[in-house]
Amino acid sequence: MNELNIDEIILKANQSRASDVHISANMPIMLRVDGNLVKLPGENIPTAQEIEIMVENLFSKLGINSLKKEIDFSFSIHNIRIRANFYYEKRNPTLALRLIPKKIRTIEELGLPKILNEFSEKDHGLILVAGPTGSGKSTTLAAMIEHINSRFAKHIITIEDPIEYVFDSKRSLIHQREVGTDTDSFSDGLKYALRQDPDVILVGEMRDLETMSLALTAAETGHLVFATIHTNSAASAPERIIDVFPAHQQKQIALQLANTLIAVIFQRLVPKKDFGVVAVDEIMIATPAIKNLIRENKLHQIEGVMQTSKKQGNILFDDALIDAFLKGVITKQAVLENARNIEEVSKKIGWRI
Repeated sequence: MNELNIDEIILKANQSRASDVHISANMPIMLRVDGNLVKLPGENIPTAQEIEIMVENLFSKLGINSLKKEIDFSFSIHNIRIRANFYYEKRNPTLALRLIPKKIRTIEELGLPKILNEFSEKDHGLILVAGPTGSGKSTTLAAMIEHINSRFAKHIITIEDPIEYVFDSKRSLIHQREVGTDTDSFSDGLKYALRQDPDVILVGEMRDLETMSLALTAAETGHLVFATIHTNSAASAPERIIDVFPAHQQKQIALQLANTLIAVIFQRLVPKKDFGVVAVDEIMIATPAIKNLIRENKLHQIEGVMQTSKKQGNILFDDALIDAFLKGVITKQAVLENARNIEEVSKKIGWRI
């Protein structure tokens, strides 16, 4: 029996420009490259026993003593940061690995809207990054945190599950806390962060009522708070937050959200014209008009206001797609596959469908 070598797998995956690796029993090792699943080069069909031995050795090196059926963890190999999830599938051990570049790319290098620099320079408030799993939310947040780190003397606390990008303190002092290792939960980490003299707090994910409530309180009490949230658009983020709370609290939460929200960035990764992927960003800036809609619970009108306030920096996802196409970054096919309203997009560009 050949020993499964995690180092070799990661190196091959990195050479193939893979973002993810999937290691399953009695199946080829699969890579995600530019959004598509492909086989790892070579003959690689590990057995369940080979995966178990590899994971036991890895856990031993990392000091992880876990009998759980699934666990998130992170580690580094050859300057490549890995976010990992170990789980079972039909009683067989399975690994999902996300490769995270060690170098934290800037907002400019990622091709993100320049207004993200302005958001990062605010003294206090709430900035949300929304989008589906694997849409680059962590990378965008890391770029904004690094913008602060490079330019301002701030105390930045991150609460992550697990830690992904590892920051070097530059002008700022950065403390990164991992859920399960350094703190018991996002809500605990956030609660105690408020006693740790932070200027900036990054919450890896707002998953529950307590975390959302604490994040709003932190933003309201003079901190700049970054967080991710799972929604299908920027405009739907306020509703997603407010609906988590019981009816008798929703008015108060709407007021807090209206008072603290700076912006929501909804993001998807779209295949580029040549190779690779690019982030396409919908941006909802909390203008006075949008803040009023949140206070008055007229959330269904937010998208319409975004449409009519482009000069203030708001941009809908389909318009961002059109912009990327007209700049020659993405193809017509990518526009058609990702547009929310194909007919409207085609009309704006002058396509016949």
